[in-house]
Amino acid sequence: MADAPFVESVLHPTDLSESSHEAFTHALAIALYRQASLTVLHVVPPGAAVDAWDGSPAVRATLERWGLLAPGSPRSAVYEKLSLVVTKINVRGTDPLKAILSTLEREPRDLIVLATEGRHGLPRWLKPSLAEGVARRSKTMSLFVPHAGRGFVSREDGSISIRRILLPIDHEPDPAAAIAYASRAAVMSREELVEIHLLRVGRDVDWPALQLPELHSIRWNRIHREGEVVDQIVRAATELPADLVVMGTEGAKGILGALGGSVTEQVVRRTRCPVLAVPAERP
Repeated sequence: MADAPFVESVLHPTDLSESSHEAFTHALAIALYRQASLTVLHVVPPGAAVDAWDGSPAVRATLERWGLLAPGSPRSAVYEKLSLVVTKINVRGTDPLKAILSTLEREPRDLIVLATEGRHGLPRWLKPSLAEGVARRSKTMSLFVPHAGRGFVSREDGSISIRRILLPIDHEPDPAAAIAYASRAAVMSREELVEIHLLRVGRDVDWPALQLPELHSIRWNRIHREGEVVDQIVRAATELPADLVVMGTEGAKGILGALGGSVTEQVVRRTRCPVLAVPAERP
Protein backbone atom coordinates (compact mmCIF):
# COMPACT_ATOMS: atom_id res chain seq x y z
CA MET A 1 0.00 0.00 0.00
CA ALA A 2 2.93 2.36 0.53
CA ASP A 3 3.51 2.63 -3.22
CA ALA A 4 -0.08 3.82 -3.79
CA PRO A 5 -0.63 7.57 -4.17
CA PHE A 6 -0.79 9.57 -0.95
CA VAL A 7 -3.71 11.67 -2.23
CA GLU A 8 -5.22 12.74 -5.55
CA SER A 9 -7.23 15.75 -4.35
CA VAL A 10 -6.63 18.35 -1.62
CA LEU A 11 -8.96 20.87 0.05
CA HIS A 12 -7.44 23.83 1.89
CA PRO A 13 -9.97 25.96 3.82
CA THR A 14 -8.49 29.36 4.71
CA ASP A 15 -9.39 32.67 6.33
CA LEU A 16 -6.64 34.32 4.20
CA SER A 17 -4.72 35.34 7.33
CA GLU A 18 -0.98 35.04 7.99
CA SER A 19 -1.68 32.11 10.32
CA SER A 20 -2.92 30.03 7.39
CA HIS A 21 0.12 30.55 5.16
CA GLU A 22 2.04 27.54 6.53
CA ALA A 23 -0.94 25.27 5.88
CA PHE A 24 -1.25 26.67 2.34
CA THR A 25 2.41 25.85 1.71
CA HIS A 26 1.83 22.25 2.78
CA ALA A 27 -1.36 21.92 0.72
CA LEU A 28 0.36 23.25 -2.40
CA ALA A 29 3.50 21.11 -2.00
CA ILE A 30 1.50 17.91 -1.46
CA ALA A 31 -0.74 18.64 -4.44
CA LEU A 32 2.32 19.46 -6.56
CA TYR A 33 4.15 16.29 -5.55
CA ARG A 34 1.18 14.14 -6.53
CA GLN A 35 -0.03 16.38 -9.39
CA ALA A 36 -3.26 16.34 -7.42
CA SER A 37 -6.07 18.85 -7.70
CA LEU A 38 -5.99 21.63 -5.09
CA THR A 39 -9.10 23.53 -4.00
CA VAL A 40 -8.67 26.62 -1.82
CA LEU A 41 -11.90 27.43 0.01
CA HIS A 42 -12.62 30.85 1.54
CA VAL A 43 -15.83 31.45 3.45
CA VAL A 44 -16.81 35.08 2.90
CA PRO A 45 -18.61 36.81 5.80
CA PRO A 46 -21.78 38.74 4.95
CA GLY A 47 -20.95 42.19 3.59
CA ALA A 48 -17.35 41.36 2.64
CA ALA A 49 -16.04 41.52 -0.92
CA VAL A 50 -16.50 38.13 -2.58
CA ASP A 51 -13.23 38.26 -4.53
CA ALA A 52 -11.03 39.49 -1.66
CA TRP A 53 -8.02 37.14 -1.91
CA ASP A 54 -5.42 39.77 -1.06
CA GLY A 55 -4.33 38.03 2.15
CA SER A 56 -3.75 34.67 0.51
CA PRO A 57 -0.36 33.61 -0.88
CA ALA A 58 -0.52 33.63 -4.68
CA VAL A 59 -0.13 30.19 -6.25
CA ARG A 60 1.92 31.37 -9.24
CA ALA A 61 4.12 33.67 -7.14
CA THR A 62 4.84 30.78 -4.76
CA LEU A 63 5.69 28.41 -7.62
CA GLU A 64 7.95 31.08 -9.15
CA ARG A 65 9.74 31.49 -5.82
CA TRP A 66 10.24 27.74 -5.69
CA GLY A 67 11.89 27.90 -9.11
CA LEU A 68 9.19 25.80 -10.78
CA LEU A 69 7.81 28.56 -13.01
CA ALA A 70 9.54 31.41 -14.79
CA PRO A 71 8.90 34.89 -13.36
CA GLY A 72 5.80 36.47 -14.86
CA SER A 73 4.36 33.17 -16.08
CA PRO A 74 0.73 33.25 -17.23
CA ARG A 75 -1.98 31.58 -15.18
CA SER A 76 -2.19 28.74 -17.70
CA ALA A 77 1.42 27.74 -16.92
CA VAL A 78 0.38 26.19 -13.59
CA TYR A 79 -1.35 23.40 -15.49
CA GLU A 80 0.58 23.43 -18.74
CA LYS A 81 4.02 23.27 -17.09
CA LEU A 82 3.24 21.45 -13.84
CA SER A 83 -0.01 19.55 -14.53
CA LEU A 84 -1.44 21.15 -11.40
CA VAL A 85 -5.14 22.07 -11.23
CA VAL A 86 -5.88 24.80 -8.68
CA THR A 87 -9.39 26.08 -7.97
CA LYS A 88 -10.31 28.94 -5.65
CA ILE A 89 -13.82 28.95 -4.23
CA ASN A 90 -15.61 31.75 -2.38
CA VAL A 91 -18.58 30.65 -0.29
CA ARG A 92 -20.66 33.33 1.40
CA GLY A 93 -21.82 32.43 4.88
CA THR A 94 -21.17 32.53 8.61
CA ASP A 95 -20.40 28.87 9.31
CA PRO A 96 -17.04 27.71 7.85
CA LEU A 97 -17.46 24.14 9.10
CA LYS A 98 -20.81 23.84 7.35
CA ALA A 99 -19.25 25.21 4.15
CA ILE A 100 -16.42 22.66 4.35
CA LEU A 101 -18.74 19.72 4.92
CA SER A 102 -21.13 20.88 2.19
CA THR A 103 -18.22 21.18 -0.24
CA LEU A 104 -17.02 17.68 0.63
CA GLU A 105 -20.52 16.29 0.30
CA ARG A 106 -20.83 17.71 -3.23
CA GLU A 107 -17.34 16.69 -4.29
CA PRO A 108 -15.31 14.50 -1.88
CA ARG A 109 -11.58 15.19 -1.51
CA ASP A 110 -8.84 12.89 -0.26
CA LEU A 111 -7.24 15.36 2.17
CA ILE A 112 -8.14 18.52 4.09
CA VAL A 113 -5.22 20.76 5.10
CA LEU A 114 -6.01 23.11 7.99
CA ALA A 115 -4.02 25.66 9.99
CA THR A 116 -3.97 25.39 13.78
CA GLU A 117 -3.19 27.98 16.43
CA GLY A 118 -1.29 26.49 19.34
CA ARG A 119 -3.30 25.94 22.50
CA HIS A 120 -6.49 26.95 20.72
CA GLY A 121 -6.19 23.92 18.44
CA LEU A 122 -8.25 24.70 15.40
CA PRO A 123 -8.32 28.30 14.19
CA ARG A 124 -10.88 30.52 15.91
CA TRP A 125 -12.84 30.91 12.68
CA LEU A 126 -13.48 27.15 12.52
CA LYS A 127 -15.61 25.89 15.37
CA PRO A 128 -17.65 22.67 15.73
CA SER A 129 -21.00 24.40 15.21
CA LEU A 130 -22.68 21.76 13.04
CA ALA A 131 -24.84 18.93 14.32
CA GLU A 132 -22.90 15.75 15.01
CA GLY A 133 -25.03 13.74 12.60
CA VAL A 134 -23.94 15.96 9.69
CA ALA A 135 -20.28 16.01 10.69
CA ARG A 136 -20.15 12.22 10.93
CA ARG A 137 -20.71 12.01 7.17
CA SER A 138 -17.26 13.45 6.49
CA LYS A 139 -14.59 10.75 6.63
CA THR A 140 -11.86 12.82 5.06
CA MET A 141 -8.24 12.48 6.08
CA SER A 142 -7.07 15.75 7.65
CA LEU A 143 -3.64 17.38 8.03
CA PHE A 144 -3.38 19.97 10.81
CA VAL A 145 -0.46 22.35 10.37
CA PRO A 146 0.58 24.58 13.31
CA HIS A 147 1.04 28.24 12.48
CA ALA A 148 4.04 28.72 14.79
CA GLY A 149 5.43 25.20 14.86
CA ARG A 150 7.66 23.00 12.70
CA GLY A 151 6.30 22.16 9.28
CA PHE A 152 7.78 19.61 6.91
CA VAL A 153 7.55 21.76 3.77
CA SER A 154 10.11 24.46 3.00
CA ARG A 155 8.60 27.88 2.27
CA GLU A 156 11.74 28.71 0.29
CA ASP A 157 11.68 25.89 -2.29
CA GLY A 158 8.62 23.73 -1.52
CA SER A 159 10.67 20.62 -0.75
CA ILE A 160 9.17 18.00 1.57
CA SER A 161 11.51 16.86 4.34
CA ILE A 162 10.27 14.20 6.77
CA ARG A 163 12.88 12.41 8.85
CA ARG A 164 10.83 11.03 11.74
CA ILE A 165 7.14 10.11 11.97
CA LEU A 166 5.43 9.25 15.26
CA LEU A 167 2.57 6.78 14.96
CA PRO A 168 0.64 5.93 18.17
CA ILE A 169 -0.75 2.39 17.99
CA ASP A 170 -3.70 0.75 19.74
CA HIS A 171 -6.07 -2.13 19.07
CA GLU A 172 -8.89 0.33 18.36
CA PRO A 173 -9.22 1.98 15.97
CA ASP A 174 -7.66 -0.48 13.53
CA PRO A 175 -4.15 0.93 12.83
CA ALA A 176 -3.89 -0.44 9.26
CA ALA A 177 -4.93 2.77 7.48
CA ALA A 178 -2.70 4.95 9.67
CA ILE A 179 0.27 2.66 8.97
CA ALA A 180 -0.41 2.77 5.23
CA TYR A 181 -0.63 6.57 5.08
CA ALA A 182 2.36 7.09 7.37
CA SER A 183 4.32 4.98 4.85
CA ARG A 184 2.95 6.97 1.90
CA ALA A 185 3.86 10.24 3.63
CA ALA A 186 7.39 8.92 4.20
CA VAL A 187 7.77 8.16 0.49
CA MET A 188 7.09 11.84 -0.32
CA SER A 189 10.13 12.96 1.69
CA ARG A 190 13.37 13.96 -0.01
CA GLU A 191 15.25 12.18 2.80
CA GLU A 192 16.86 8.87 1.87
CA LEU A 193 15.72 7.25 5.13
CA VAL A 194 12.61 8.01 7.19
CA GLU A 195 12.13 6.59 10.68
CA ILE A 196 8.58 5.67 11.66
CA HIS A 197 8.28 5.25 15.42
CA LEU A 198 5.34 3.13 16.56
CA LEU A 199 4.24 4.18 20.06
CA ARG A 200 2.26 1.92 22.37
CA VAL A 201 1.10 3.50 25.64
CA GLY A 202 -0.08 1.31 28.52
CA ARG A 203 1.05 -0.89 31.37
CA ASP A 204 0.96 -4.06 29.30
CA VAL A 205 3.10 -4.41 26.20
CA ASP A 206 0.14 -5.69 24.23
CA TRP A 207 0.83 -4.83 20.60
CA PRO A 208 -1.86 -5.46 17.99
CA ALA A 209 -0.97 -7.55 14.97
CA LEU A 210 0.76 -5.19 12.52
CA GLN A 211 1.58 -5.49 8.83
CA LEU A 212 4.44 -3.07 8.19
CA PRO A 213 5.45 -2.28 4.59
CA GLU A 214 9.03 -3.30 3.87
CA LEU A 215 10.69 -0.42 2.06
CA HIS A 216 14.39 0.41 1.96
CA SER A 217 13.58 4.07 2.66
CA ILE A 218 11.68 3.35 5.90
CA ARG A 219 13.04 2.13 9.23
CA TRP A 220 10.44 0.94 11.76
CA ASN A 221 10.96 1.33 15.50
CA ARG A 222 8.75 0.34 18.44
CA ILE A 223 8.42 2.41 21.60
CA HIS A 224 6.52 1.39 24.75
CA ARG A 225 5.62 3.87 27.47
CA GLU A 226 3.39 4.00 30.52
CA GLY A 227 1.32 6.98 31.58
CA GLU A 228 -1.44 9.23 30.33
CA VAL A 229 -1.87 8.70 26.59
CA VAL A 230 -1.85 12.31 25.35
CA ASP A 231 1.04 13.27 27.61
CA GLN A 232 3.16 10.40 26.32
CA ILE A 233 2.33 11.11 22.67
CA VAL A 234 3.25 14.79 23.04
CA ARG A 235 6.41 13.93 24.99
CA ALA A 236 7.55 11.40 22.38
CA ALA A 237 6.84 13.84 19.54
CA THR A 238 8.97 16.47 21.29
CA GLU A 239 11.86 14.16 22.20
CA LEU A 240 12.33 12.52 18.79
CA PRO A 241 11.61 15.25 17.49
CA ALA A 242 8.86 14.17 15.10
CA ASP A 243 8.28 15.97 11.81
CA LEU A 244 4.80 14.45 11.58
CA VAL A 245 2.42 12.68 13.96
CA VAL A 246 -0.04 10.26 12.34
CA MET A 247 -3.17 9.50 14.36
CA GLY A 248 -5.70 6.82 13.48
CA THR A 249 -9.28 7.95 14.15
CA GLU A 250 -12.57 6.13 14.23
CA GLY A 251 -13.80 6.13 10.67
CA ALA A 252 -17.43 6.75 11.56
CA LYS A 253 -16.54 9.99 13.33
CA GLY A 254 -14.61 11.50 10.45
CA ILE A 255 -13.67 15.10 11.04
CA LEU A 256 -15.17 14.93 14.53
CA GLY A 257 -12.08 12.97 15.52
CA ALA A 258 -10.30 16.32 15.63
CA LEU A 259 -13.19 18.51 16.77
CA GLY A 260 -14.87 16.72 19.63
CA GLY A 261 -12.38 16.64 22.51
CA SER A 262 -10.75 13.38 21.40
CA VAL A 263 -7.16 12.26 21.87
CA THR A 264 -6.45 13.50 18.36
CA GLU A 265 -7.74 17.00 19.13
CA GLN A 266 -5.63 17.21 22.28
CA VAL A 267 -2.53 16.09 20.38
CA VAL A 268 -3.25 18.69 17.67
CA ARG A 269 -3.42 21.40 20.34
CA ARG A 270 -0.24 20.41 22.15
CA THR A 271 2.26 19.35 19.48
CA ARG A 272 4.39 21.75 17.45
CA CYS A 273 4.55 19.61 14.32
CA PRO A 274 1.82 18.71 11.80
CA VAL A 275 -0.68 16.00 12.74
CA LEU A 276 -2.28 13.75 10.14
CA ALA A 277 -5.65 12.29 11.24
CA VAL A 278 -6.45 9.13 9.27
CA PRO A 279 -9.95 7.61 9.56
CA ALA A 280 -9.73 3.87 10.07
CA GLU A 281 -11.98 3.31 7.05
CA ARG A 282 -9.53 4.95 4.59
CA PRO A 283 -8.63 2.48 1.80
